[in-house]
Amino acid sequence: MTQKMNIEPRIAAFHDEMVGWRRDIHAHPELAFEEERTAGIVAEKLRQFGCEVVTGIAKTGVVGTIRVGNSPNSIGLRADMDCLPMEETNTFAHVSKYKGKMHGCGHDGHTTMLLGAAKYLAETRNFQGTVHLIFQPAEEGGGGGRVMVEEGLFQKFPCDAVFAMHNRPSLPVGQFAIRPGPMLAGGTRFDIAIKGKGAHGARPETGVDPVVVAAHIVGAAQTIVSRNTSPHEPVVLSFTQVHAGEAYNVIPETAVLRGTIRCYSNQVRTEVTTALARIARDVAAAFGAEATPNIRPGYPPLVNDPAEAAFMADVAVSLVGEENVQRNGPRVMGSEDFSYMLEAVPGAFILSGQGGGHSGSVGGCELHNPGYDFNDDLLPLGATLFARLVEAKLAAKAS
Repeated sequence: MTQKMNIEPRIAAFHDEMVGWRRDIHAHPELAFEEERTAGIVAEKLRQFGCEVVTGIAKTGVVGTIRVGNSPNSIGLRADMDCLPMEETNTFAHVSKYKGKMHGCGHDGHTTMLLGAAKYLAETRNFQGTVHLIFQPAEEGGGGGRVMVEEGLFQKFPCDAVFAMHNRPSLPVGQFAIRPGPMLAGGTRFDIAIKGKGAHGARPETGVDPVVVAAHIVGAAQTIVSRNTSPHEPVVLSFTQVHAGEAYNVIPETAVLRGTIRCYSNQVRTEVTTALARIARDVAAAFGAEATPNIRPGYPPLVNDPAEAAFMADVAVSLVGEENVQRNGPRVMGSEDFSYMLEAVPGAFILSGQGGGHSGSVGGCELHNPGYDFNDDLLPLGATLFARLVEAKLAAKAS
C-alpha cells in the first residue's frame, strides 16, 4: 500500500472474511446471464445482513435494499458479477475450477467490495434514506446493465444518484482516477459484406475483385478520423478482420471486413457510422461491386455527471488524500455497460488502483490477461468508499 488510508475499522475487521468470499467467487466463475451460483451467494449474504432482497432482475441480477428513517432520498451502488470466456493460467489454490471461464477482469472483487459495504451499512445504519445495492449480471459484452434498466430497475428501485467503481492495475492501491463528463468510450462493431464477381486468377478482367474493393474501403475509411471528425473528438476506427477466398488461383466472389469504432459521444458515433456506411457503399459501387454494411452500436459512452463525479472524488479524497485522487483523470477507450445506468440516473464511475493484477506478484498484469487476479488488499478500501458514499450522500440530504 502506498500511504496511510482512512479505512473504516469495522470493515477492516472482516477483511479476511471478504478475502474468503472473493476467492470462492474467483474459483467458481460464471459467464454472462449464467451467474446462478454467484447470485445465490450474494442474495444469501444480503439476507443474512438484514437487507431486503429481490432476485431475478435481468435473469440473474440481485438488488439488496437498506432503509433507514423516513427520508425520501436514495442512492444506488452497483457491482458486476460475470466472468470472461478465457482460460486461466494461475496456479494458486483459488484458481478457476471451470475450463474456459475466468474472472480476468476483477468482477469477483467488485462484488465482494459491495458485499462488504452492505454488511457494514446494515450493521451501522449511519444514514437517513435508502440505499439500493445493485449486483449486475453480464457486463462483459452481454449488456446486463441495459437489460436491468429496460426491466425497470430505477422504477422499482428509485435512485437520486448511482455509483460504481472498477479496479485499475496501472494505479497503486490507495489511488483513484475519475473525471467529469465522458470517461469511457462507446463501442460499435461492424461487418461489411462485399459482393463482386468471381473469376480465374489468370483472367481478372472477367471479374470484379472484392479483395481490391476491400482494400480500397479500408484505405478510404481512414479519412473518417483524419478528415471527417473534429481533432478534439478522439475516435478509434479499427479494421480487425479481412476474410476472402480459399484458393491461390481464384478471385473470390465475396469478401468480408470486420472491426470496431470507439468514441466518447453518441453524436460522433452517429457521424462515424454514417460515414463508414457511405464510403463502403460508394467505393464498392465505383468498382462495380456491392457493399452491405451491418453496423451494430454496442455500449454507449460512459458519461459521469459533473456534480456527482466531484462528490465521488471528494469522498475518495477523504480516504486517501487529495494527492492520490486524479479528479481529471485520463479517458479510457474501453467500454462499460454502467453507461446505461448513467443515461438513466445521474451518477459517477471511478477507477480504483489495485496495483499489479496478481495479488502475490511483482508488477502483476493487466485486465483480461490469463494470469490476472484481483488484489485482495483493495477490498477494505473499496468497501469503505462504497459505504462513505452512502453516509455522505444521505447524511447531507437527510430530512
